[in-house]
Amino acid sequence: MKSSTIPAVRVEPELRAQLERVLKEGESLSQFVEASVRDGVQRRVDQAQFIARGLASLEAAKRDGHFVTADEVVRGLEARLAAARARRKR
Repeated sequence: MKSSTIPAVRVEPELRAQLERVLKEGESLSQFVEASVRDGVQRRVDQAQFIARGLASLEAAKRDGHFVTADEVVRGLEARLAAARARRKR
């Protein structure tokens, strides 16, 4: 498969200078931009999958009638925190 290019992006000179300061030794601007684009794409894929799992879980909870309220979750976390603090005092 042939590679393709990403459109050039205009940035303020200050951002360009900052970018050049953070490049790793031997890393080119193009490599940095490609890695950043890959990271951004992966983050969006991960977010979309996370949301899809959450919506599926919500639908399953509605179907099954099994919910855990926010208050129950907070009480459970507070109990765990209290237990951890008690262990730490010993």
